Amino acid sequence: MARIDLDHIRHSYLPNPKSPSDYALKEVNLTFEDGGAYALLGSSGCGKTTLLNIISGLLTPSEGELLFDGKPVTELSTEARNIAQVFQFPVVYDTMSVYDNLAFPLRNRGVPAAEVDQKVNEILRIIDLESKAKRKAQGLTADEKQKISLGRGLVRSDTNAILFDEPLTVIDPHMKWVLRSQLKHLHKQFGFTMVYVTHDQTEALTFADKVVVMYGGEVVQIGTPDELFRKPQHTFVGYFIGSPGMNVLPCEVDGTTARIGEHSVPLACGLDPMKTAQKTEVGIRPEFVKLGEAGEGLPLKVNAVEDIGRYRILRGEMNGAALNAIVGEGESIPESPTALFDPAQTNLYADSWLVSEGA
Repeated sequence: MARIDLDHIRHSYLPNPKSPSDYALKEVNLTFEDGGAYALLGSSGCGKTTLLNIISGLLTPSEGELLFDGKPVTELSTEARNIAQVFQFPVVYDTMSVYDNLAFPLRNRGVPAAEVDQKVNEILRIIDLESKAKRKAQGLTADEKQKISLGRGLVRSDTNAILFDEPLTVIDPHMKWVLRSQLKHLHKQFGFTMVYVTHDQTEALTFADKVVVMYGGEVVQIGTPDELFRKPQHTFVGYFIGSPGMNVLPCEVDGTTARIGEHSVPLACGLDPMKTAQKTEVGIRPEFVKLGEAGEGLPLKVNAVEDIGRYRILRGEMNGAALNAIVGEGESIPESPTALFDPAQTNLYADSWLVSEGA
């Protein structure tokens, strides 16, 4: 396995990029530690697949340097980098059996037959294809073929890293959960460096030890699932992670008080008086919005209440902006509810970035 460093990496698909908007991938400085399990998370077009393909060698970056264990590999081929990559849609050898598909990369490297057999049978058990080991891949379903692709990425133990580009798109929901669990087990057992690209927050948060959130070609936050939930460093992180996502309300800031329309919300910290911001917003998770009686909190217009089973989602508005609140099982909703914000769970954002105490 290898430590992967991206040093001032930028990439444009245009021949002569001039402005920042010409770059699909803005400047990225990032380290994937040896043996770590990482997810690249973001919406379509944010740059995560571009970044993955630069790591694998399918793309050469416009600028910057890529290093494996401190050694430059920017100009090396994918084969020379010793990378295994699993793509969104299955890539298999249709005329080969399932067994031979998995054995191929090992035989190609001269691995002894007994070791090939042991490793292939181990992976067949993991991907639940033991009963179809002798069948030709051509007649398999799309999710079975993707399991072969996953297996080929896992069968080698000499790779520097295994890269996954939305590998569970064609897998049924139950099997997605099973394979994610098995990938985590394999990571703990063998210590592969794994980088997993997805737009699905559930996949990212359940697979990775650390999640790299991307937005508009930039890395906006790297953290554990708990860090991303409790302290989103950017409003996109708050919006993208969570169901429903973080409430973001335009506000004016006066010291450690935010004004939403005519009403005040206490903050844990305020803006640096030496800095200016074009846009200030308050962010609070629906889980931390408490409901009060009329006169206790901020006026709230209720639009709908969705019953999810173990809890309800109150969907409303405050000063023209959407506001959601999670109502726990057994909790009542007042006839004319108001919203109460806990200052410790209320974040302040300036131009979409979190304002931290002492920053």
